[in-house]
Amino acid sequence: MILTTTNSIEDYKILEYNGIVSATAINMQKMGLTFSMQKYYDGISESISEVREKAFANLKLNAEKMNANAVVGIQVDVELKSGEGLITVMITGTAVSIVKR
Repeated sequence: MILTTTNSIEDYKILEYNGIVSATAINMQKMGLTFSMQKYYDGISESISEVREKAFANLKLNAEKMNANAVVGIQVDVELKSGEGLITVMITGTAVSIVKR
């Protein structure tokens, strides 16, 4: 599965546009009480990375269900609700069927 933010893939031809595909992943921040701002920001960065990986895994599964072998035009949105400790990653793109030229 090829995933890209561009609208085309070099050396590949898009045979079919299968439709818009999206995925969302939500996770609670794994943060303890700390007085170090660096540790706080490192923890947020690590949590975002974990949630982003889950969202991309979900995106691949959803694209495969649409009989696609690539997703183009990917857009990633990250939302933090620090008061609630929630991290949400939403990914949207176009599921396509491609073939090597």
